[in-house]
Amino acid sequence: MPSFDIFYGEKIGRSRAAAETGIGSGFEAASAALLFGPKIGNAVAGNSPPPILLVEDEFDMAQEISLALERKGYAVRIAETEAEVLAAARAHPPAVMIVDRMLRGTDSLSMIETLRSEGNRVPMLVISALSSVDERIHGLKAGGDDYLVKPFVMDELVARVEALRRRVSDARATSLKVGPLSMDLIDRSVRRGDRLLSLLPREFNLLEYFMRHPNQIITRAMLLEDVWHYRTLPQTNVVDVHIGKLRRKVDVPGEPPLIETVRSAGFMLHGEK
Repeated sequence: MPSFDIFYGEKIGRSRAAAETGIGSGFEAASAALLFGPKIGNAVAGNSPPPILLVEDEFDMAQEISLALERKGYAVRIAETEAEVLAAARAHPPAVMIVDRMLRGTDSLSMIETLRSEGNRVPMLVISALSSVDERIHGLKAGGDDYLVKPFVMDELVARVEALRRRVSDARATSLKVGPLSMDLIDRSVRRGDRLLSLLPREFNLLEYFMRHPNQIITRAMLLEDVWHYRTLPQTNVVDVHIGKLRRKVDVPGEPPLIETVRSAGFMLHGEK
């Protein structure tokens, strides 16, 4: 996937000026064409998929997140002010928006509310050091689709972005297939090859979550929030217990194991072994 230039700070302002006046260096003109240029289809450049819009005014954090996403093949644009965000989101809707809750000392939730009131349905991940249950609820009610508390593991942020990207396309799916696993979401049946798996409701929901996020590291916190719907994270081994039971049904002796425990990180369902 071709990569978009990463914009930050003064580069955005200079690129906007180049776009509006036609004056600027070759780099700035190219940057302006990507961020503010004419829309072609659903993307900003050629037939490339829309990029991820990162709303972050801390340079080090912005660079770290951008590099993590680009290593996974994603194109990234960065904006650091509300005006830049609104202009970019309205001109060329991104695939996903990652929004830092505190932007230049102000709460960026009002910006999310503005976009939602205009009918903007781009998936949004809010990142914030505000970790209380009330703050998380506030972020989701303002229009965020997910809320990730700082500090976080970069692999978890990438996994959540990937989940948001698939949410729209997966919403109407009636079946899932990952490697030898096939799941019917209507009759709630699962097969590994020709073998029918007998799963309890919680095991089915757990496997569904993994099948919607194949080949990604899934943390225990993600499972507690998204499968068990906990809004506070208790000290419990419930995730490990249920994954152990699920693994014994999915990975029987003689078959390549699909569910992997990733040390110090979480778990992963492999699409192919």
